[in-house]
Amino acid sequence: MDPKYLDEMLKECTHKDFVFGSRYQKPGGGSDDDDLITSLGNFIFTLAGNILFNLKISDILYTFILGKTNSFRELKLYNGDFRICVEIPIKAKLKKMTYVCLPSFERERIGGKKKVNPLKDGLLILSEIVKYFFKR
Repeated sequence: MDPKYLDEMLKECTHKDFVFGSRYQKPGGGSDDDDLITSLGNFIFTLAGNILFNLKISDILYTFILGKTNSFRELKLYNGDFRICVEIPIKAKLKKMTYVCLPSFERERIGGKKKVNPLKDGLLILSEIVKYFFKR
């Protein structure tokens, strides 16, 4: 994540509970690290979140997020894996918290290769979405 976006995110966060960075919001969003599989998965999961929970988000799997401490505490987050990507925006929406998406460019990974296993982690993310859909 590029820290140059933090000033704008901080400004927006004074009026919102959360600010979500987005690689797919134009103009200005993009990624040097995304590949076909991860971008397709993100498209599908973002679409599911927007349809099932009426989210207004353009990049559900990107955890470049700035939020108020009290808002994060109120979410009572419990996932320590990739499911947290969908847990945060879905819980924020269900709790009627305010948020905005801002374009962000993801730089190329510095520390090696991705830790995501598209099939295993995709199934975990899908199970989290389904859980919240039937839980509400």
